[in-house]
Amino acid sequence: MAKRFRRTSLLKVLVALIATVSAGTSATLASHIALDDQSQVEPVLAPRYMAVLAHPRASRVAGDILAEGGTAMDAAVAAQLVLNLVEPQASGIGGGAFLLYWHAASRRLFAFDGRETAPGGARADLFLKPDGTPLRWRNAIVGGRSVGVPGTLHLLYTGHRQFGRLPWARLFSPAIEMASNGFSVSTRLSESVSRAKQHGLDVFDDSRRYFFTAEGEARPIGSLLRNPQLAETFRVLAKQGIAPFYEGQIGNNLVNVVRNAPRNPGSMTRADLASYRTIERVPVCMVYRKYRICGIGPPSSGALTVGQILGILSHFDLKGLGYSVNSIHLFSEAAKLAYADRNLYMADADFVDVPVTGLLDPAYLAHRATNIDTGVAATKAQPGVPPGAPVARLAPDRSYERSGTSHLSIVDMYGNVLSMTSTIETAFGSRLMVGGFLLNNELTDFSFVPIHNEKPVANRVEAGKRPRSSMSPTIIFDETGRPIAALGSPGGSRIINYVAQAIIGLIDWKLDSQQVASQPHFVNRNGVTELEPSAYAETIAKSLSTLGHKVRLRRLESGLNVIRPVSYTHLRAHETEAD
Repeated sequence: MAKRFRRTSLLKVLVALIATVSAGTSATLASHIALDDQSQVEPVLAPRYMAVLAHPRASRVAGDILAEGGTAMDAAVAAQLVLNLVEPQASGIGGGAFLLYWHAASRRLFAFDGRETAPGGARADLFLKPDGTPLRWRNAIVGGRSVGVPGTLHLLYTGHRQFGRLPWARLFSPAIEMASNGFSVSTRLSESVSRAKQHGLDVFDDSRRYFFTAEGEARPIGSLLRNPQLAETFRVLAKQGIAPFYEGQIGNNLVNVVRNAPRNPGSMTRADLASYRTIERVPVCMVYRKYRICGIGPPSSGALTVGQILGILSHFDLKGLGYSVNSIHLFSEAAKLAYADRNLYMADADFVDVPVTGLLDPAYLAHRATNIDTGVAATKAQPGVPPGAPVARLAPDRSYERSGTSHLSIVDMYGNVLSMTSTIETAFGSRLMVGGFLLNNELTDFSFVPIHNEKPVANRVEAGKRPRSSMSPTIIFDETGRPIAALGSPGGSRIINYVAQAIIGLIDWKLDSQQVASQPHFVNRNGVTELEPSAYAETIAKSLSTLGHKVRLRRLESGLNVIRPVSYTHLRAHETEAD
């Protein structure tokens, strides 16, 4: 939920931070979007700072840190630690993250890669059975084999050293207190535990004892849950920094749990942990309707694929079409083309020659747009050949990461803007716990099949490589270089669709933040067009079917959130200006 601050008269608001978090509600099938009564909620306004996160306890902690004079980075550290406790299925120090940070004083955008890495002992056949066929995904995630070297804690420490104002230890206090005294189990956590039971969450002793009652049922909604082990882990890290995790006893325990897992033991070593580094990347930016859209490049496919979708759609009048069957058709066709390129070319650029510039080349995207038939849906798009594409032919990766992710959008009183997506991959990661936190199953984001038709897959497993991700933390800038929105979403490989649709809502359809988050989602990953159930979803589905789409109605919980750090006067002018 958004951290809600006391309302201030709009005449007195110098900086309006306009934010929301919610999954889709209903919209009318019309030339322009018209939200129903349920979604007619005014965006939350705050005069100085705001944090939007997936859990109210984390939002309150972030707000308290900001009120103390902390930066957006300080708030992100404290909030992420609380999320590790109250939303353990989604993120934590056992996983990885990508961070975009607009530093207002220097007017510079920073991009940090805290993605997990494959251990030095990982080989291309990591997820192949003895007969050379790939393991079933559900069987591969459980245990130590799927665990990548965690990066979230290293990223938080790196970001804090560069952008923090409050002491490192201060940022651990709320999470330590909450872990020691306990917190109330949310409906979402209890239901997530129940669903995960059938997928191995109760296989290992520590996770079974923590998440389930003595009778083997998920901890009930509203029950008090304490995590003294995590409290002790946080005390050590608060006092000593990250060295105990990457070079000391916490790390030793982590490695032992991975290597000695009763199911699918892994190869991670202490040297793998000690050698982990957060990497500062060059942000990937592209221009869409005069706005600069910036995100994270490889090993994330987020900014590139979002950018491709937008670049292709820039050749169509989405403003005139509004939220309609025609706009959903065009979006789906553009997404098919972008995902086709994603699956062929995108992977860790430190290991693979990714044609970053070519994939966003305006002429190339204009040519890709000519592949879209406005009246007929393509069955499946084929990848193109962007400028700078590798000479050696590659085989496409057909794998998709699952959702076990959280997003943080934060703006502080100094004008700094943070957009960070954090994950342990699928819900509850590898199911292994150590020191009170879950370990990721991030290595299953690699292609299980390293070679197809005698061609290498770009996203194949390699030692030290970072698996491809769809995480898409985004900051949007106007023509003057002013940040006008920070956004992102959980959702696995659907994140790209969620974020691209949100950007279109902000820029083309002039929606406010609440309306953007309230849009019923539509998704295509170069196959079926998925629609979120809504009052008009069945009508839309029938119309899309007549265009040739294979349509599926399904639950699409994104957790999308948006903050718009702009003056109220500028916002109204921005929303009413003509393109």
